[in-house]
Amino acid sequence: MKIPSVFRRLFAEGAFNQAFVPVLSEYKQSSDGKHDEVTELINSVFSILSSVLIVVTLFSYIAAPIFVLIFAPGFYFEPIKKELAIDILQITFPYLFFVSLVALSGSILNTYERFSLPALTPLFYNLVLISFGIWVAPNQQIPVYALAWGVFVAGCIQVLIQIWPLAKMKLLPKFKLNLNHPGARRVMYLMVPGIIAGGVSQINMLVDTILASLLPTGSPSWLYVSDRLMQLPLGIFAIAIGTVILPKLSILHSEGSKDSFSKTIDWGIRLVLLAGIPAVVGLITLAEPIVLTLFERGMFTSLDTSKTSYSLIALALGLVGFMLIKVLIPGFFAQQKPHIPVKVAILSMILNAILAWFFAFYLGYNHVGLAAASSVAAFFGVFCLVIILKRDKIYHAHSGWLHFFLRIIFASISLFLLLNFFSIEISDWRVFGTMERIMRLGSLCFAGIAIYLGALWLSGLRLKHLKN
Repeated sequence: MKIPSVFRRLFAEGAFNQAFVPVLSEYKQSSDGKHDEVTELINSVFSILSSVLIVVTLFSYIAAPIFVLIFAPGFYFEPIKKELAIDILQITFPYLFFVSLVALSGSILNTYERFSLPALTPLFYNLVLISFGIWVAPNQQIPVYALAWGVFVAGCIQVLIQIWPLAKMKLLPKFKLNLNHPGARRVMYLMVPGIIAGGVSQINMLVDTILASLLPTGSPSWLYVSDRLMQLPLGIFAIAIGTVILPKLSILHSEGSKDSFSKTIDWGIRLVLLAGIPAVVGLITLAEPIVLTLFERGMFTSLDTSKTSYSLIALALGLVGFMLIKVLIPGFFAQQKPHIPVKVAILSMILNAILAWFFAFYLGYNHVGLAAASSVAAFFGVFCLVIILKRDKIYHAHSGWLHFFLRIIFASISLFLLLNFFSIEISDWRVFGTMERIMRLGSLCFAGIAIYLGALWLSGLRLKHLKN
């Protein structure tokens, strides 16, 4: 399931959104841009995208053994693992088709300032997968098949919920293939740097998946589960913020509003820190109870829970870095400078590969070392992007940063103290039934949110401070 998930974030959420939104915004904002010209662009992009995806999906079904050999060589030479990996890949790879159409829909809705549904859509994926993990997988002889079908079902649901909003706006795509449409050709051209720049963290995780197949049995699964839990804050906050600011930045750049451009990036960074830092505290403090509650049943043993929690902590340490990348990259694409994040992404990937080998194999930290390498590489990418933005006088920190950061630290410490005060041993968690675990974990989450927001309020932070 890791392979299609990585390709999904590379081509759909990463490259396509970065390439399509600026072009669609240009068509929408142009003085002579009529509705029929916008729909023609949408239809052309939809037709090309869906045609390519159908071919890719069919090819992946036939060539599944080759994909397993390339991306999980450690599985290929073990017959049982090989057969299982091929079956799962054939079930889950169509999700790339579904989620790419979702990305097309989200780009359209975002450009027309309909942000709610695109922001919530990734949540449906996580909810469906968690539901299959809790209620379907325990009843199957091989539980991982249930999770694979959960990915497929989640994709179908995500596509279906996009139809009504687009139809209501009279922007529901129709299949009208036009390979010579200039706007569609620009979108496809911009996707090339977008694949690298927008998907650097996913490429790093793909490298980790390949290396994990050479580690002890279970390593790819432990990394996959950890990564899935990381996608909840990424999907709800970082991707949503990034997709919201991209069309705004495109407009501001075309208008030459440099100060507003910088303020919008500054606003995005603050929102990421506001949501990301408490998420890091929660994931690290409650790593094992979270994995236990959501996954430990059937063939997912206490050992799997322990191993997964370690890699989750290592990834959580880099969560803010993963989130900031989603906010910083739109600043370059809005200026039509995709080559800059591409260069940073390449450097980051090289660093990740080196550190992954060093941490996992040389130092012997195995899958935890792979996760740690991805976290370090993410912050390296953030550091480079910020330095370049400041060097080119595109972004500068605006007033109020010191007070804002101190408020977040105060609130995060309050959250940490609360979670530790009510924490109990993992052995005690196992005494509880599934529903009681869910209720206790949910209570801790809601209490943590209340304490965090309350601490922010006591420190003087108000909604007016977050307005751009």
